[in-house]
Amino acid sequence: MPVALLPPAEEATRVIDAVLADLATGDHRGVVVDSPPGAGKSTLVVRAAGVLAAAGASLMIVAQTNEQVDDLIARLGRASPSVAVGRLSAVDYLPTARVRNHPACRVGAKVAELGAPAITIGTAAKWATVTQGTWPWAIVDEAYQMRSDALLRVASRFDRALFVGDPGQLDPFSTVEVDRWTGLSWDPMQSAVAVLLRHNPSLPVHRLPVSWRLPSSAAPVVAAAFYPFTGFRAGTAPGDRTLTFATPADSALDEVLDVAGATGWALHELPARFTVRTDAEAAAACAALADRALTRGATTTSESGTVPLTADRVAIGAAHRDQAAAIRAYLPPSAAGVTVDTANRLQGREYDLTIVLHPLSGRQDATAFHLESGRLCVLTSRHRHACVVVARAGIAELLDAHPSAEPVHLNVPVKFPDGWEANQSMLAHLAGVSGSG
Repeated sequence: MPVALLPPAEEATRVIDAVLADLATGDHRGVVVDSPPGAGKSTLVVRAAGVLAAAGASLMIVAQTNEQVDDLIARLGRASPSVAVGRLSAVDYLPTARVRNHPACRVGAKVAELGAPAITIGTAAKWATVTQGTWPWAIVDEAYQMRSDALLRVASRFDRALFVGDPGQLDPFSTVEVDRWTGLSWDPMQSAVAVLLRHNPSLPVHRLPVSWRLPSSAAPVVAAAFYPFTGFRAGTAPGDRTLTFATPADSALDEVLDVAGATGWALHELPARFTVRTDAEAAAACAALADRALTRGATTTSESGTVPLTADRVAIGAAHRDQAAAIRAYLPPSAAGVTVDTANRLQGREYDLTIVLHPLSGRQDATAFHLESGRLCVLTSRHRHACVVVARAGIAELLDAHPSAEPVHLNVPVKFPDGWEANQSMLAHLAGVSGSG
């Protein structure tokens, strides 16, 4: 007999309550929370910070980028406006509007300049420069993005910590060779969470079970490709979100967009060809798809209501910065507000419609960089309504010619899924979506 599922909100609340209970009563030094895309990770960080601050515990928050720090400050200002926040920053940092709008936030390059706030927040790189002071609690946001050596540099600053992150997205990376540390338990290229759990296997691990970003058309696809052993579900049901266009289709690009609006996914497939990395035809197609979505008068309907699709709610993702620059060059003035960036920069952000230039499109080889499952996961999990993948034909054949054969190292846990498997899973789903361009 099938087990009846709890309503999504109730299921998510149970997990969050269990996390907060562990923070309040547990005797362990850390709590880990795994979060799929759009599962309310930042909301949990803000809520946990508010609960700890209300209990009288001063805490530090460690984020990985300045963008993440400023976003958390804005969220803290909305959730707990009376709680004082100190923003650790570089000497030449200029506060963004999000920081300036916080009613009780002070900015400083040193802890002593912040006036002993309830919450002190900064990037991991900035916290590594702090040599004095300790906090009863720390919250590490995007902990799977954090290198283990970065955690080691700040670990002496706190007694207990909450680690929150997405295990399916991009791993820490380096521009230098790191083979000398492979297999060592202190390998700095492992994520902070991986090393933490390797040395503290008894720490409690919670998993947020619901994605509030991904629609019902996307959650099972992304879960099967990138989270095969844990999974998650969508917080919305089929039909709760729609993407429609005011004008009928009159081109192949429009037909692709109609398929995306109807099914949540579409593949715009270009002729098979080996190309340079900045494939002009593929870049132009990405830009044209974004422009057509806007000029056709797209409208989105969701639990938040019915609104027109605007340029700031559309994103185009690519693997490389030069590819993003090529796409921007093709954007017409009518689509000037569309976000175009790499997977690394899009991580953590959310849009209504995303267009993805597949990392393996037009390539003759399948390198570890382009096969990394986290890269494709980020690119295909930013949307609330639909995702269109632009790719040249032949990726399946490329994968077959480069079977998964990563070297096996002693004492290195095997990562699942690997990029080969994840790419095959996504391609199989896209191939089943009718009407590809």
